[in-house]
Amino acid sequence: MSSNAIYLTAALYKFVDLPDFEALQAPLQACCEDNEVKGTLLLAHEGINGTIAGPEAGIRTVLAFLRADPRLASLVHKESWSPKPPFTRMKVKLKKEIVTLRVPELDPNKTVGQYVKPADWNALLADPDVVVIDTRNDYEVAIGTFKGAVNPNIKNFVQLPAWLDAQPHLQGEAAKKTKVAMFCTGGIRCEKSTALMKMRGFDEVYHLEGGILKYLEEIPPEQSTWEGECFVFDERVSVGHGLGLGHHELCRSCRWPLSEQDKLSANYVLGVSCDHCHDQRTPEQKVKLAERQRQVELAEARGELHVGAKMPHHDSL
Repeated sequence: MSSNAIYLTAALYKFVDLPDFEALQAPLQACCEDNEVKGTLLLAHEGINGTIAGPEAGIRTVLAFLRADPRLASLVHKESWSPKPPFTRMKVKLKKEIVTLRVPELDPNKTVGQYVKPADWNALLADPDVVVIDTRNDYEVAIGTFKGAVNPNIKNFVQLPAWLDAQPHLQGEAAKKTKVAMFCTGGIRCEKSTALMKMRGFDEVYHLEGGILKYLEEIPPEQSTWEGECFVFDERVSVGHGLGLGHHELCRSCRWPLSEQDKLSANYVLGVSCDHCHDQRTPEQKVKLAERQRQVELAEARGELHVGAKMPHHDSL
């Protein structure tokens, strides 16, 4: 942690039976607000998922509040630091799933793939018989992934089952002997994706324990097979090895992560468009977006936060 990194971010999830999840919403919201903690937490019958940030004491208090529930006593979280607040508001949302895949019969509490520690991940990837699948969305993969990983080019996680259905080498009884390794940002999507593979009859299914974030936290750059940066679902946008701040910003029009090179494009207009959305916005929309950006800059000049300054991120965690 650097001397100016004063905001602690905690990413967490746990699959656990929470039949009373609706009753947990208000007390959890109040605990976060009382401790100046902001971010998003999702509650569902199948568990809890989300990322929160705030003063260290506040985050510790909220985590203790959660773990006071015996069902969440073993809740694991990942930490990182930031000099700026990653979130602008606190939301505790009720959901059907804490990560949406829309396969109702799936239960990660019963069957998931085999966890692989970050220290053992490189050896697994080096096995030529292993098919390594990046289960994240296209805009995440675009800025970084593991060398040699398969990119499904999906817009959101719910498209993964259909993509798997379309892969000839993953069909049939013989294919079920294929070794499959999956990874995602923090591990939660792989709880469901590996459970899906097991449900489909695959024998050897692995996933990176703690996700990319744990790998970047523990594995030094000189030993890493990770290339690029890792997209995160808060105002940091991306992180690198050691979970240090990355070098990407969000396009405030389409929310695609942009590098410094991306911002040199003639199609990039701050707050209005980038290469990914330039042709998708009408002239009228661009005028409105330009006005919103003008209001954001005026608010910043006054030391205020304009409501349009911080847009919600993509909804997959």
